[in-house]
Amino acid sequence: MSEARQTALDWVDGRSGDLSDWCSTIWHYGETAWREYKSVQWYVERLRAEGFEVEEGSGGMPTAFAATFSTGDGPVIGGYAEYDAVPGNCQAASTRKEPRAGLSPQAGGHTDPHSALGIGALGGFLAAKAAMQAHGIKGTLKFFGEPAEKVRGSKPIHAARGYYDGIDAFISFHPAYILPLSNTVLWDTHCGASYAAVYSFHCDEPENWLAAPADSPIPQAHTAPRAPGATDALVTMYTLTKMKLASSLSFQGGWSLSEAILTAGQATADNLPAGLAQIQYLCRTPDHGQADQIFRVLDQNAEAAALATHCRWERHWVCKSREGLPNHAMAELAWQNLCEVGGPVLGDDAVATAREIQANLGLDPMDKPFLEACETLIDPREAERIRRENLPPSQRHSTSDDYTEMCWHAPTVRLYIGRPMLKGPPDYRYPAWAMNALGGIPATIDPTVLCAAKVIGLTAVDLLSDREALAAAKREFEERTGGGIGGENWIPPLCDHEPPIHFRWPEYVTTERGEEWWIPAMPG
Repeated sequence: MSEARQTALDWVDGRSGDLSDWCSTIWHYGETAWREYKSVQWYVERLRAEGFEVEEGSGGMPTAFAATFSTGDGPVIGGYAEYDAVPGNCQAASTRKEPRAGLSPQAGGHTDPHSALGIGALGGFLAAKAAMQAHGIKGTLKFFGEPAEKVRGSKPIHAARGYYDGIDAFISFHPAYILPLSNTVLWDTHCGASYAAVYSFHCDEPENWLAAPADSPIPQAHTAPRAPGATDALVTMYTLTKMKLASSLSFQGGWSLSEAILTAGQATADNLPAGLAQIQYLCRTPDHGQADQIFRVLDQNAEAAALATHCRWERHWVCKSREGLPNHAMAELAWQNLCEVGGPVLGDDAVATAREIQANLGLDPMDKPFLEACETLIDPREAERIRRENLPPSQRHSTSDDYTEMCWHAPTVRLYIGRPMLKGPPDYRYPAWAMNALGGIPATIDPTVLCAAKVIGLTAVDLLSDREALAAAKREFEERTGGGIGGENWIPPLCDHEPPIHFRWPEYVTTERGEEWWIPAMPG
């Protein structure tokens, strides 16, 4: 092993306590999409303390950043942290079901822990930085803060606004969330496309719904037929969309459409027509052409719903992310480094924690409570073969994540490191809180973070110092895109909208009652 690679590994080992503390900090913040204020401030301060120059609010997104460290002319390697949690998943770092202290169970919490994702990636880039400084390696590290991944938010915007231009290679990492993608890299079948938009319904002139009765000067009086209003428009669109789902796209390829109601009636059961209602739709599709088709149907539904309820409607884009692009040279490079590092090792404390969770759920604690896939490696070609068993031959992408944006600007590897996943009795399904808790308990999640940091650190050092390895990845990028950026097979950024930061996204609020989730904890 080269001295530079050893330096990267030694840095991770020497700072393992810091990485553990940092991961816990982000995990306990539990901030959700577009509202990750504490989390982004922590990253900005940490990166500046480590010698990076940091642009805050990059791309017009208050909770995004773009950080740069350079030792001179050389390759430019990109990576990123995500740090958004999921509403309704507030769980303590505990072996029993309970929210974090003082919060409602409806508050944000990390599920497929972006806390571990971000700190694992940060650790890898800081390890590479240490190797660059110690061994005179020339080059640049670009590390991005990517908020709102759960709504595929920031990466399409960063891409469209030029932040990924000039980068030679990207390293993308995620803790395992689906088997067989644990302790491996993606080979051919990368994630697909995703579109999301908020549909807003406005009832601006309820008084003009029908003729007012002659005996009352009051608009929308009790004696008058009321305009249906915005809430009715939202419900109509919701119902139409459910009815027409089978007519939106052929049922092949594993696509999905989900929705979230952001506001309707402003929590007021009045007898006046609601003036505003908003619903978000997010589709996940193998390619962006299918997403275009789904949203043509959604636009028709919105038009019909507005017409029926005396409203006008608007569509505000939240995301348009492209499908991914493989790069075998990058995948093989990271895979060899993963083989050298080995998978995470869940020690005695992790096993004891898992057994305690099993006991608290009324199960017989197992001697080996974790799935073997948490620690063992799987060759990416074998993982690809298993995944393809249930996919039609024509489908080239599956599942959804917006790291795919980076794939169209530079050769990109997608790395998956095992996370703590419990074995269960036949036909048993663990409740979500158990896996969420395992992502916040240091004994169980630190092995994921440390393993990821080492693999990322080694891969970054290789890309900075092994010019042939980087050249091979870039040649493959040129071939797959038909000429690189702008080539005949290249997909340009699809994002043509402003950051959707002004909507009523879930968040923590501070009032005379103190800091709490926007849905307060109920008594008892």
